[in-house]
Amino acid sequence: MAIAPWAVDPAAPDVPTYPEVDGDMKRLYASEFVSPLTRSSDTKFVASCLTMKSFRKLVAAGLVFLVGFMFPAATAWPEIPWDVRQFAAPPRVYPAPGFHEEGVRAFFFEGPPWQGKPTRIFAWYGAPLYREAQTVPALVLVHGGGGTAFASWVRLWNSRGYAAIVIDTCGNLPIPAENHGWQRNPNGGPPCWDASFDQIDWPEKDQWTYQAVAAIILANSLLRSFPEIDSKRIGITGISWGGYLTAISASVDRRFRFAAPVYGCGFLGEDSYWLPQFKKMGDAKSRKWLGLWDPSVYLRKAKMPFLWVDGTNDEFYPLDSLKMSYLLPQGPRTLSIHMRMPHNHEEGEQPDEIRAFADHLLQSGAPLASVRVQSRRGLSVWMRYRTKVPIVRAELNFTSDSGIWHQRQWNTVPAELDPGKHEVRATLPESVTAYYFNPLDERGLIVSSDLQISGVAPREVLLAWLHFI
Repeated sequence: MAIAPWAVDPAAPDVPTYPEVDGDMKRLYASEFVSPLTRSSDTKFVASCLTMKSFRKLVAAGLVFLVGFMFPAATAWPEIPWDVRQFAAPPRVYPAPGFHEEGVRAFFFEGPPWQGKPTRIFAWYGAPLYREAQTVPALVLVHGGGGTAFASWVRLWNSRGYAAIVIDTCGNLPIPAENHGWQRNPNGGPPCWDASFDQIDWPEKDQWTYQAVAAIILANSLLRSFPEIDSKRIGITGISWGGYLTAISASVDRRFRFAAPVYGCGFLGEDSYWLPQFKKMGDAKSRKWLGLWDPSVYLRKAKMPFLWVDGTNDEFYPLDSLKMSYLLPQGPRTLSIHMRMPHNHEEGEQPDEIRAFADHLLQSGAPLASVRVQSRRGLSVWMRYRTKVPIVRAELNFTSDSGIWHQRQWNTVPAELDPGKHEVRATLPESVTAYYFNPLDERGLIVSSDLQISGVAPREVLLAWLHFI
């Protein structure tokens, strides 16, 4: 594997060369994206709707106000805490002596200041073999709870033909410590994950979610400065808490070509593993945390393709919150919902659907199948799809249970497949409470139809209309 020639001279680690801010960032901030930050949220959106010729944009404005009464965080234009232009230039890079892994390089880069002090973020980086004049696609990898920067994850993507960077988002080093933790980085940022709930009264820019997303944006800027990287072909994927961070980062940094959150989503205050935590915090503090750091606040700004990967019985990010989250982004969405997918880092790294999604968008590979339409009449349900890789099998996954999502029993039955019509059909049991189709192509890759929930809340219906319009 090639190692990038950008590394700073260890004898002079504090004298980096800054390339000019890349053109994509200039275009991004010459666009409408920056205007909601400086104007009243409601008047900005209504004014923009009034200048558009399409009648359905006007309808969208009305729906925004309706659903805003039900869940303001999902519809308001937020005051974004991150000034992405501040992080557009590649950060300073510093050596990381003592860290060695086959085929990859360790380094630190300058992160956002924390509590008035500079920080350094640990990272592993690797690239596949490439010709001198060639550029390669790249991924930013975001670890989940209990994890750190894993060199093996970088090597996995290198073996697939991608450069990759993985950073520690928790102010740690990839050195095992007591209680299955990781050694603290003396120049790191704040404690992470569940510790972020206790930080809600800190200054916003000292809190973990701000720090972690800022580090991810900087990692993107750093990748884009490497001569072997094609800056037009950089995606992001993250696992669990890393999926949560991926959803936010892709929403505020639109330079990413795609986003693939695994497990992680928004609406944590509606349904998630952390409901007891929000109750413990009290109404005022939980509202403040959710208003600042829930992905639903930012997802409607996302325009790039999203691949959402989750399991039917995920305890941390249940399917109802996933559904409300995937309806928010403005770009194309693909779902891959696996039956009883275990929740851990190893499983989250492996889905081949992520590789195929990246291959299509970054390397002109065959796309995953896409759902054209799905419908229901009585107990008869069907969907139509597009695909360039033949669908060889289809399943109907359903549950007749109600109540806590991760405790529901899901069942799988074969669905009727008509390859000529690109159609899948099935008959629901009378007691069904939720269902979706999983067509599988000849590569064994799963694409899921939209999750259908009986007795769906009006808010979810309006969110679906917002996405359609």
